[in-house]
Parts: sequence; structure tokens; C-alpha cells
Amino acid sequence: MEAEAEAPLLKGENHPGCPGCAYDRKKELYRGLPYKEFLYLWMICLTAALPISSLFPFLYFMIRDLHVAKRTEDIGFYAGFVGASFMFGRCLTSTAWGIAADRIGRKPVVVFGIFAVVIFNTLFGLSVTYSMAIATRFLLGALNGLLGPIKAYAIEVCRPEHEALALSLVSTAWGIGLIIGPALGGYLSQPAENFPNVFSPDSLFARFPYFLPCLCISVFAAVVLVGCIWMPETLHKHKADVNRYETVESLESDFIDLKGKAEQNGTLNSKKSLLSNWPLMSSIILYCVFSFHDMAYTEIFSLWAESDRKYGGLSLSSEDVGQVLAITGASLLVYQLFIYPRINKVLGHIKASRIAAIACIPILFTYPYMTYLSGPGLSTVLNIASVIKNNLSVTIITGCFILQNNAVPQDQRGAANGLAMTGMSLFKAVAPAGAGIVFSWAQKRQDASFLPGDQMVFFLLNVFEFLGLILTFKPFLAFPEQQDTN
Repeated sequence: MEAEAEAPLLKGENHPGCPGCAYDRKKELYRGLPYKEFLYLWMICLTAALPISSLFPFLYFMIRDLHVAKRTEDIGFYAGFVGASFMFGRCLTSTAWGIAADRIGRKPVVVFGIFAVVIFNTLFGLSVTYSMAIATRFLLGALNGLLGPIKAYAIEVCRPEHEALALSLVSTAWGIGLIIGPALGGYLSQPAENFPNVFSPDSLFARFPYFLPCLCISVFAAVVLVGCIWMPETLHKHKADVNRYETVESLESDFIDLKGKAEQNGTLNSKKSLLSNWPLMSSIILYCVFSFHDMAYTEIFSLWAESDRKYGGLSLSSEDVGQVLAITGASLLVYQLFIYPRINKVLGHIKASRIAAIACIPILFTYPYMTYLSGPGLSTVLNIASVIKNNLSVTIITGCFILQNNAVPQDQRGAANGLAMTGMSLFKAVAPAGAGIVFSWAQKRQDASFLPGDQMVFFLLNVFEFLGLILTFKPFLAFPEQQDTN
């Protein structure tokens, strides 16, 4: 254990002026938890996650108010493309942001990404046309390269014995952001209607009813942006080290030349082509499948809960949905900080992910039958199902994060996470569009003999959950050498 703990800092490898070497020396001197750096991780991940799904509680009403859907049943169809535009933009640029993080550092990429959140999330709230809503969401995704570099940063700011906790913090903040974002969207949208005593019918927030939740998230991002001035850099920058320069250059060739290049100095592991690294690629594919499922579920949940009961929905308001998601977000914080570490210690991240995937399937099957409930009974059952489902999803995603970061050396983590973000973003771009189309189609088949209405929607969600479960087993899922596969 002692030898493993000293691994991040190689003796005789200190370079004056290198921020990575300076931070490695700091880790050697201080063996406790890096609380300040963990706070940066938490805040940046929260900033990245909040805008992703904050629109879903009010997207149904936003599409209605933009007057692009000719029929009520078509709202889900148009809503899907707005949700997909963010992920499509991120899919196109994630690899480039990962390479940039390995070249110029984690901090510059993070700062630029947060700045993009401030600008384009604000503009989305001011959208007056359907095309403006899609364009601002696309640019928000394309210029927001936060998650890939921050996952690499999480590994680099702590000692090996604290890596699981660091990645757990990333997935916790990410999961909470994906829940608190919609909660804010649900509570703060249409403020002139929901809070007439506070917001005048002639105010800016009455003219732009979906601006307030976007503004609140952008203000939070601006505060985090200022705080990042003091964020330490962890990337090694050895200007006089030619071999190091060649290593960084080889990262770009991994994406340009799929065949890669043979290593000349016997350092194959440190320069191994990402695309031929099957432990990495198998974990990325697994991550993409579960991300597709989670994104589709996130969009469908709000559309289903807010749609009319005659179409199989629950007829809830955006505020009701926001309350459910706020309770779920609070549960995620408690679960990841106090429960998940113990589960991971006993079961390991692979077994925990498998059990979570199995448990999700019966829970999803119960959702269509909640239409038979009402009042406190509906609220109680819906909150319990949402809490369990989202905590199980975070368990799976955390396991994927650990697999990905353990599959590559430090100088490839930015690019590896960028590649994972590209694949995940592609799947998450398809998910909302596909979910919206399927949801719209399902609402038109209420009298079908096989899986009528929304039963078909939740059945298809379970198909992808089951597919992800199968992919957690060998021979598909491979593990890096010396990794615990429990």
C-alpha cells in the first residue's frame, strides 16, 4: 500500500515550473483528503450538469408556447429535438476538448466551459423562436467541454487511495445537478403565473416565462467561474522534455490514425492507442448505453408526468415535477456520501452496477400503473420510485467512471475522457429525440392490444437497461491489469 501511495510522484522527475510536479509534491507532503480541490470538483460538475436537464420540466410548456406543434400529441416530437441539440453539439467537440486539456491544461478548458454556460444558458432562457432555442442549446453543448477534463482532474488531485471517493464526488455532483436542474426549472418557470404577488404580469419574467431558472443557473456558474481563478493546475508541462512532447503529440494521432504507431522505446502502455485499448473502449460503450437510457428516462419522466391523464400521463404541473426531483436530488447527496462508499467497499463497483441495473427493471415497469393513483398515494409512490431509480442510476455511472479512468495512464486521461464524452454525447443526442418521437407515438396508441400507450415507452427503457446489464459481463467487459473486478 505504501508503494502504491507513492506512485503518483516518481523520484527524480521533478521539473521546476511544472504545475503537475508541484502538485505531486504537495500530495506527497499532505496525505489527507484534498478538501479544497474536492470542492472545486463538486462545484464545477454541478455547473456542468445543471443546464443539461433544467429545461425538461418546462420544455413541454415551452414548445406549446412557441406554437410549433399543431397538435398536443406532437409536443413530445418537437421537444425531443431541443433536448438532443445540446448533446449533439457536445458530441462534435468533446474529443477536441479532451485533447486540449492534455495540451494546454485542465484549468483553461474548465474556465472556458463555465464561461460558455454563463452566456448560452442565459440566451436559451430568452428564446422567442424554436430555432433560437435549438441554436443556443447546440452552442451550449459544443462549447461546454467540462466533464471530460474534470474526471481526469479528479484522479490527479488526490492520492490513489482516495480516487474512488473523488470519482464518486464527480458522479454525485453530476447526478445531483441532473436532478436539481429540473427542480429549479420546475419551481422557477412561469413565475408571473405561479408567483403573481412577486412578479408583475408586465415584468421581464412574464414576457420570458422560462428565463428565471436559466438566469439562476447562469449566476451560479458566474460565481464558480470567479472561484476557478484559484483552482490549481495538475497537468505536467515539461517544456524541455522532448519525450513528453512526443507523448502528447501521440494523443492526437490516436484519433487521426486509427491504426496508431508502433512504439520505439518499449513504452507501449503509456502511449497505447485509445481505440485499441479494449478495457477503455468496453467501459465507454457500457457508459454510452446506460447514458442513453438515463437521458431518455429524464426526458420521458417530465413529459409523462405533465401530460394529460387521458393520454396516460399524471397531469402534474411543472412545480409538482420540480418538487419530486428536488426530493430525489436530496436523496442522491445522502446516498453517495454515506451509503455508496460502503456498498462499493463490500461489493466493488462492477457487482454494485450489475445489482443496480437488475433492480431498475421492475421499478420502471411500475410507472405506467401510477395513473391509477391520485392524491397523497400518487405523490408517495412517485417520490419513492424516483429516489430509488435515480440512486441506482448513479451507482452504475460511478462504476463506469472508475473503469474508464483506471484503463489509461495519466497523460491520456483527458483524451480518454474526451473520447468517452464524444460517444456518450452522441448517444445522449439520439436519446431525447428518440424518446420524444416514441412518446408522441405511444400517446396515439392508447387502445393498442400490445403494451398500449406509455407501457410501450417504459418497456423500451427496460430493453436498454437489460442490454446494459448484459454488457457488464465478460467477455464483453474487459478490465485493466491488476484491477479488482469484484
